[in-house]
Amino acid sequence: MRGNDYRVLQPPERFTPELTVSVVIPAYGGQDQLDLVLAGLARQTYPAGLTEVIVVDNGSTPPLRLPPTRPAGTRLIVCAQPGRASARNAGLAEATGDVIHWLDSDVVLTPGAIEAHMRWHHAAPYLVVTGYIRFTDAELPADLPDDLEKHFEPAEPHAWIVDLVERTDGLTDNPQRPFSLHVGGATSVNARLVEAAGPMDDELILGQDTEMGYRLSQAGAVFVPEPAARAYHLGPTMRMRDKQPIDRVSHAFVADRIPAYRWLRGHPGRQWQVPYVTVVVDGTAGYDPVRATVDALLAGTVPDISVLLLGPWDTLERDRRAPLKDPNLDLVLVHGHYQHEGRVRRSGRAGEGVDPAVPFVLRLPPGWIPGEDSLARLLDLARDEGLGLVNILLHESSQGVVAARLERASAFARARLVVAPGEDLDDAVDAVSGVSWVEAETYGFTTDPAPLLGRRGAYRARVEAQAEAARLAKEAERLRAQVAKWKEEAGRWRKSAVELRREVGTLRRRLAAAGRAQQSLRALMSSTMKRALRKRLRG
Repeated sequence: MRGNDYRVLQPPERFTPELTVSVVIPAYGGQDQLDLVLAGLARQTYPAGLTEVIVVDNGSTPPLRLPPTRPAGTRLIVCAQPGRASARNAGLAEATGDVIHWLDSDVVLTPGAIEAHMRWHHAAPYLVVTGYIRFTDAELPADLPDDLEKHFEPAEPHAWIVDLVERTDGLTDNPQRPFSLHVGGATSVNARLVEAAGPMDDELILGQDTEMGYRLSQAGAVFVPEPAARAYHLGPTMRMRDKQPIDRVSHAFVADRIPAYRWLRGHPGRQWQVPYVTVVVDGTAGYDPVRATVDALLAGTVPDISVLLLGPWDTLERDRRAPLKDPNLDLVLVHGHYQHEGRVRRSGRAGEGVDPAVPFVLRLPPGWIPGEDSLARLLDLARDEGLGLVNILLHESSQGVVAARLERASAFARARLVVAPGEDLDDAVDAVSGVSWVEAETYGFTTDPAPLLGRRGAYRARVEAQAEAARLAKEAERLRAQVAKWKEEAGRWRKSAVELRREVGTLRRRLAAAGRAQQSLRALMSSTMKRALRKRLRG
């Protein structure tokens, strides 16, 4: 499967059930709802012999009990530690199934729901499958009715999930956050994926489902929405009732743990529990090249970063009498220079120290210096094209190729799940996510250190740019006023021209009239003079 495009699987409608499933139900009070949930599980079409149900009483008063109508493989345990995550982890510790099916104590599954989930899990061992939940306000029945739809409809869909699925063509169109589909109400997960990702974070107040979904994604999971796995939620959820205050609490904590939620990390300089990128650098290559590379990384436009320096740090012993003769002087200098820099850590081996929750890992040879925006541009390329690996060609010679690598952790985790014996891991990454090569020069990598602007320099540049923008805006306003003045004056000129044309027309008419009068006068005088002359001649 490439990316999250699970459509290549096409699991058959009819299959031979072989995998076991553990349904984990955390519960706090609500005995009447729990009775209906267990009655719904007793009707499932998936074989009862392959199903176990674990109800976790999270400190209910009075304690919960198992009703008569329930699956045969149902047991009740108690978790005194409050919180849904703690209860789910307690149930997870008791689960023996190949698949873990999370189920809330107020969600009633339709009879074929678990079978619809398990059809996918028989097709691939690294899936997270979520059913479609509808929220009903119907009165709770004393016993679960035979026709669930008739009793619980009309009901509202889980609008947010439906919208997410529709916007991303069923989560197949390169979605940036498919893990958001992992909701605890009715989601099943391959147990090996859960083991790789780890249990739910019981330190979180809210958002545990999404945070675990993120870690499952980092472990290589593919997320599948299954419309045939239908369920009814008995009443509205807490989130539906109080979305704004719940988001406020949830976002305050998940921002530290889910780097993919970029909009929650708008601060331009602070550090987070799980950084967005970890850059791995060989710390033994010499103080000057290591410092040039690391300093440039720390001064770049991606502050959400950590640097992991590789080297035999536990063997260092400082020679205080003759430090200049210390054979490990450069290693001592690197250690001392970054000892108190919170974004720089040290590790003895290449495979240690990188948090599996970090989305991207850049492996960069020391002495190669990224430009201020180089890392940000590489991340944009990987995100926009859904790439699992971007190779940066730094140098090529007869001795070979020197390259840096930007790795997407989730793509490499998926590749490790599907790589064939003897197959190169990068080839498997190419199959599941894509691999690309780019030129170092195109992305601003160099071996010549340049003065770092730093935050003060960036601040000054920003202030100067703002001042220039204000000056240009003021000049533009002045020019707009001048243009308005010219327009007004042009209007006056046009009006004067019209008036002048009218006056000229009037004068022309008067002149013509005067000419005609003059001609009449001349004719009259000529006629009079002729008559007078004739009269004189006759006399």
